[in-house]
Amino acid sequence: MDYTQWIIFILAVQVVHFLGTWKLYQAAGRKAWEAAIPIYNAMVLMQIIRRPKWWVLLLFLPIINLLMFPVVWVETVRSFGKTRLVDTWAVLLTLGFYIAYLNYTGNLTYRADRDLNPKSASGEWVSSIVFAVVAATLVHTYFMQPYVIPTPSLERTLRVGDLLFVSKFHYGARLPMTTVAAPMVHDTLPGLGVRSYLKKPQLPYMRLPGFQQVKKNDLVVFSWPADTVRQFFRIEKGVDKPIDKKSNYVKRCVGTPGDSLQVIDGYVYINGKPLQLSDRARPMYDYTAYSQKGVSTRWFQQVGADEFLRTYACEPLNPSQAKFLEGYTLQMGSQAGQTLLITDARGLPIEVVRQAGLRQIRELPARERIVALTDQMAEALRGISGVDSVVRLVEPAGVPGGNIFPQSPQYPWNTDQFGPIYIPGKGDRVALTPESLPFYKKIIRDYEGHEVGVSGTQVLVDGQPADHYTFSQNYYWMMGDNRDHSEDSRAWGYVPENHIVGKPVFIWMSFDNFNQGIANWKPRWDRIFTTVGGSGEPRSYFRIFLLALAAYFVGDYLWRRRKKRKNA
Repeated sequence: MDYTQWIIFILAVQVVHFLGTWKLYQAAGRKAWEAAIPIYNAMVLMQIIRRPKWWVLLLFLPIINLLMFPVVWVETVRSFGKTRLVDTWAVLLTLGFYIAYLNYTGNLTYRADRDLNPKSASGEWVSSIVFAVVAATLVHTYFMQPYVIPTPSLERTLRVGDLLFVSKFHYGARLPMTTVAAPMVHDTLPGLGVRSYLKKPQLPYMRLPGFQQVKKNDLVVFSWPADTVRQFFRIEKGVDKPIDKKSNYVKRCVGTPGDSLQVIDGYVYINGKPLQLSDRARPMYDYTAYSQKGVSTRWFQQVGADEFLRTYACEPLNPSQAKFLEGYTLQMGSQAGQTLLITDARGLPIEVVRQAGLRQIRELPARERIVALTDQMAEALRGISGVDSVVRLVEPAGVPGGNIFPQSPQYPWNTDQFGPIYIPGKGDRVALTPESLPFYKKIIRDYEGHEVGVSGTQVLVDGQPADHYTFSQNYYWMMGDNRDHSEDSRAWGYVPENHIVGKPVFIWMSFDNFNQGIANWKPRWDRIFTTVGGSGEPRSYFRIFLLALAAYFVGDYLWRRRKKRKNA
């Protein structure tokens, strides 16, 4: 729906409200016309049901209003003496139209002095739960959202298993565009595996005022522009998702509107100058480590690396052993009468080797091995006795990579040699030619809603010849700090402003082995209660929090004890 359609829809709702409630307004001592004035009628209704006027605001907030409308319906019928359980179910199951039935057929007796307190313990619980859900949904949707880092695209800046709070008010909260959705879940209902929302009706894109703009070096959570997956890590037919129900990604913003961006030998250049990363950024690249005597896994572990492969050799496996080891290996092969087992950096635990019944097994230290390292880790590895060299892997220029934006043979780029490209902003005007169209086709077609094509050497927009195009919103370029293990803008291009969700601000919990099951989680104490932004090394405030919490409980105990003695 566009803005005009929404205005018509809201006016239609107001007409329905007037026709279904004007007698109730009169029975409550108000004027019939008061039921017809938008917003004012809601304020009057709050007075009739004896609820605070600020509830009106909640009725106009997307998603929150889905929770508040049933509450207001129930409060309305109860204000006119309909307090039986059957009345409550009638108004809920008819989506409020039971009120219109009462308006014309009921004996309307307004109860101005009705007791607003629940009559039973169960009623108290229901009331508390409803408003707890409303409050939590309000915070989750418009202020602060929890988020977990599931993949290593930002290692070591943000780590797999970091549990974050993402601020939505820094950049201004994006109002939900999907108006009918389950509260506090994203695109899927937990446990059921079904869609948590209806695709229609949709609100136009709107954003509340923020106090920051997205800047270079910001870590940003955004809706993945290329998302068509119903469920991650499952191969199946793609689905078309509304913007605010696309999967959330977190990357570093390395390019903002108006920038010219290029990647040279894996390093980002903005307007011809190297991008200066913040001091908390920990970019990682793939390196090849060489040693004539074989590169030991212990050396990698010594510098803190955990993105590399390990190869084991053992006696030939029987079918049951091979089946058992499938869940612990990435690949199996054979060489010189032995079975080769390739694993990730975790390797094969001793208990797994014992359970599989492997009597002869050893790890093979190859002379050269690939490992992801930060600059500091690479220097530390070079300093280990026995390491001959540590060389960063760089793809050469002119060799096209796989799935590289703009997916055109005219531009044989790869993740290390990319660009230059221009990052457009709102109001920017660019020339449209068959050569430039691959960069902007997705923007014009998918993000700004125009038909685009080529006839001979002429670009067509909405069927008309066009030699230029003016953009209607800002665009950004997002990349992961783990540069060789990140699917980012180098694959799917620009991130539109209407896809921006928020800014990570706080790590409240962090676990090693996060993707290996809760039984294997190990807290990273140095990352718990640390800020995401700022300068210098991150500092944990967890001890301060525990001391403050202990002081609160001790103080509360002493205060109650003192009060009890005073009243004795």
